[in-house]
Amino acid sequence: MSLPRHLLLTTDTVGGVWTYALDLARGLVQHGYRTTLAILGPAPDAAQRQALSEVKGLSYVVTGLPLDWTAPDEASLRAAAGAIAAMVSTVGADIVQVNAPALACLSDARTPLVVATHSCVATWWDAVEGGPMPEDFRWRTQLAAQGLAQADRCVVPSGAFGRAVARCYGLSRPPVTVHNGRFASPPASHAQHDFAFTAGRLWDRAKNAATMDAAAARLAVPFKAVGAVSGPHGERVEPLHLCLKGQVGAVEVSRYLAARPVFVSAARYEPFGLAVLEAAAAGCALVLSDIPTFRELWDDAAIFLPPGDDRGFAQAIDSLVSDMRWREERGAAAAARAARYHAQFMADATARLYDALLPYPARVAA
Repeated sequence: MSLPRHLLLTTDTVGGVWTYALDLARGLVQHGYRTTLAILGPAPDAAQRQALSEVKGLSYVVTGLPLDWTAPDEASLRAAAGAIAAMVSTVGADIVQVNAPALACLSDARTPLVVATHSCVATWWDAVEGGPMPEDFRWRTQLAAQGLAQADRCVVPSGAFGRAVARCYGLSRPPVTVHNGRFASPPASHAQHDFAFTAGRLWDRAKNAATMDAAAARLAVPFKAVGAVSGPHGERVEPLHLCLKGQVGAVEVSRYLAARPVFVSAARYEPFGLAVLEAAAAGCALVLSDIPTFRELWDDAAIFLPPGDDRGFAQAIDSLVSDMRWREERGAAAAARAARYHAQFMADATARLYDALLPYPARVAA
């Protein structure tokens, strides 16, 4: 029986791509793939190193390379792409997946290449700002376009985001949609507590903390928010009414979700939304912005409001808090929908895509 196929997979340690990469590597083992993670940006902390050690067939390299969205200039991002291309032969990879398109701009065409995009400055700008992009965004977009052009396949976590990517980059072939998923077990449910809850990069204007803060001012119950209020380029948000809980780990987030609060996202731009999935899996009722991604993933399983409607968000939260039976029904609907988005389903679909690019499918070694 043939040896496992070897995947080179890029990731970082500061966002949802970390969770995605570990879950994907874990699920691909069932299809005969072993994975080397090329970690960009900050090195993994102790908890993250422990998580790495728990994934069968996984090795990793801390590259010290900059992330695509924090690289200070075009030359440094090109250098990062070149370093990833050089790693292909160094680690003996059979297939490569980069989780930022710009990292493929100098790819070695001899090895099958999958470019997964989970977010990018072009689609972010299109959804949040509009108009001409600043120079800092233009060169990042150009490198991302070059990377997408190198790809044998482009993968996105939702069809709605895929359409935005195809539009912004003028792709001749639409990306392949592989919905994200999680392996993590839902937290054990506790008695419901009456509060609203959100989690994410609060400093990111796409997350629309302003609407949630305005909604919080209208509520009689607390609206708790987990996440950073300042970003890497000086971005900052200072909510007046949200109960800020700072940056916390996955265990602490699970404690909040175990109380089954009303989970809220007023995002104006969201390629998938792992935080929403985790809340839904915990049985939280969902109040979400009415954007294409959330409609695709959570239609009939959430309450939808226009992103800027703080009064509507507050009314929906109040209604759920005051009617426990309805809130439980909405939470059950969210949990049922969340079952569709399991990490093994994500890995199964990704393995089929990889197998189609390789001479023969991977097999688990005897």
